[in-house]
Amino acid sequence: MPDNPVSIESTRFQDDTSRWVAVTERDAAADGAFFYAVVTTGVYCRPTCPSRKPKRENVRFYESPTEAEAAGYRACRKCLGQDAAEGRRRLAVTAACALLDAAEETAPTLEELAAATGLSPYHLQRTFKAVTGVSPRQYWDARRLERLRQNLKSGEAVAPALYGAGYGSSSRLYEKARGQLGMTPATYGKGGRGATIAFTTCPSPLGQVLVAATEAGICSVGLGEEAEALEAGLREDFPFAEIVREDETLGRLTDEVLARLEGKAPDRKLPLDIQATAFQRQVWEALMTIPAGETRTYGELAAEIGKPGASRAVGRACGSNRVALIIPCHRAVGANGSLTGYRWGVERKRRLLAAEATGDREALAAAW
Repeated sequence: MPDNPVSIESTRFQDDTSRWVAVTERDAAADGAFFYAVVTTGVYCRPTCPSRKPKRENVRFYESPTEAEAAGYRACRKCLGQDAAEGRRRLAVTAACALLDAAEETAPTLEELAAATGLSPYHLQRTFKAVTGVSPRQYWDARRLERLRQNLKSGEAVAPALYGAGYGSSSRLYEKARGQLGMTPATYGKGGRGATIAFTTCPSPLGQVLVAATEAGICSVGLGEEAEALEAGLREDFPFAEIVREDETLGRLTDEVLARLEGKAPDRKLPLDIQATAFQRQVWEALMTIPAGETRTYGELAAEIGKPGASRAVGRACGSNRVALIIPCHRAVGANGSLTGYRWGVERKRRLLAAEATGDREALAAAW
C-alpha cells in the first residue's frame, strides 16, 4: 500500500472536467484533492457535499480552502462546518505570526504576509484581528518591544538593543520605545534605577486614593484605608525608582481620577504610563467601554475581545491593573454577578458600583 494514498488519488483530478465529474458523482476519492465554489451562493464545498448540485457554469475549482477564501468564498456549513473554517483561519494567522516573529529588522508588509498565507491583504487584516484581537502591525510592535526588553535585560547597551529589536536609531522611535517602557530604555536597562515617580494622596468617598506618575504619565493608582500603606505599596512596586511627594503638581491628574467616582466617561487622552501585554490591553480597553453603573462578567469580557473561554485570564488582567478607577476593573464581576476579588477590597468595590448606579456621591462618602 502506498504511504500517501490521498496524494496519489489527487492526481486523478488535475483538470476541471474530471473535477466536475467527481462533484456530480460525489466521489469520496476526491475529498481533499480540490474544493469547488459556487458563484451564486458565495460558498465553497468538498466534492462530496450533500447540497443540491449547482449548475456547471456557476462552479469554480480551487486547490485549497485558503485559495477559495482568498477569492471571497466562505466555507459551506454542511460539508465543512464553522469549526473547520475557523481552524483554517487560525492556521493562516499562525503562519503570519511566524513570519512576524522571524522578522528582525523590519516588519513584513501586509501584502507580503497575504501572499505567504494565500489570503488577500484585506481578508488577512480582518482575519488576523478577529483571531488575535490586534492587527499584524500591532502584533509586530508587541514582539519588537519584547525583544527590546530582553536585549536590555541581557545587558546590551541601548543602541545595540534598539537596533536588534528593529527600532532603528531615530529620536522618534527612541521616544516611542520610552513611552512603551514607561521610562527611557537606558533607565529600564538599569532595572528602573534613577527613575523619578511623583505621587500624592487624598481622601475620597472610597477612602484614601494614591495617584503616582512619571513624566510620561500616570503609572499607578491605589485605593486603601491608610495613605501610608498606599505609599509603601508604591515603593514596593517600584523599588529602584526615586519616589517623591508632589501634591500640587499632580492636582489635575488627581481630579481626573476622582472624577471617575462621579461616573464620567474615561478620557482616552489621559496619559497612562503603564506596561501591559497585548491581551491585557484588550481587556482594559473593553473595561473602559462599560458604562458607569453597569457591570460585565469575566466571561462576557472574554467573549467581547474574541477570547471565549479565557475568563480566568481576563480576571488576571483585571487584577494586574494598576490604575484603578481610570481603567474600571471594579465593573468586572463573577459569572453569577457576584463581586469577586478586588485589589482594593470587595466592600469598596460594592460601594463604588452603588455610587455609580445612583450617582449619590455624598451618601457614599457618609457611609465611609
